Amino acid sequence: MTLRRLVILFAATLLLTGCTENWGWYVVNPLLPSGLTNLKFLASGLYYTLLLSITAIIISVIIGLAVALPGLSKKPALRRFNRVYVELVRAVPILVLILWVYYGFPQMTGLSITVFWAGVVALALSDSAFEAEIFRAGIQSIDKGQYEASHSISLNYTDMMRYVILPQAIRRILPALGNQLVYMLKMSSLVSVIGMQELTRKANELVVVEYRPLEIYTILVLEYLVLILIVSAGVRWLERKMQTDQRV
Repeated sequence: MTLRRLVILFAATLLLTGCTENWGWYVVNPLLPSGLTNLKFLASGLYYTLLLSITAIIISVIIGLAVALPGLSKKPALRRFNRVYVELVRAVPILVLILWVYYGFPQMTGLSITVFWAGVVALALSDSAFEAEIFRAGIQSIDKGQYEASHSISLNYTDMMRYVILPQAIRRILPALGNQLVYMLKMSSLVSVIGMQELTRKANELVVVEYRPLEIYTILVLEYLVLILIVSAGVRWLERKMQTDQRV
């Protein structure tokens, strides 16, 4: 179903149910001043949702790559580090990790941390374990002949990874990385429990004021739906572009 059809369906739902006794779509009706104000309030959380998710995914990719490379080493100690990190981080529920970073980290270190950075750190750490496995699988999928060709032209390990192996691996794992970005966008809603003013927090605050959870959370669902459809389309476009550039 296209985005246009979703909007039309939602508008039809408003028209059909807006005047019933049990449903009060007037709270999110853009034709009414109060409804328009409420919609703007809900949409104001989009900035922090995007900023939180993009910052966390960038950090998690960097950490994930740094963790993945030791897992490919011939040294057992480095491979053990990779396995221990991945298993430990994946075993902790992301909501628990958010609460621990925000409430536990300051007590343990004596350093204060803002809600935003607590969310970023927790999301990035949680996702980095999955990113590490994605990178490890992608790098291992590259043909051994690429490594041999790199050694034959005297490339060191860093240059081989930078110019030969990683560019090919990223093309292969791009769909998986895109899925992780979508996952990060959805998991960012959990940061609302510590007061982050993102989409879900804004919806919760409006529900307290208007007492219309069905209508407000329906808008929240549509916000995430539209956002994730746009991100997914962007990932597919980038994937096609990289494949086209590779053929050229």
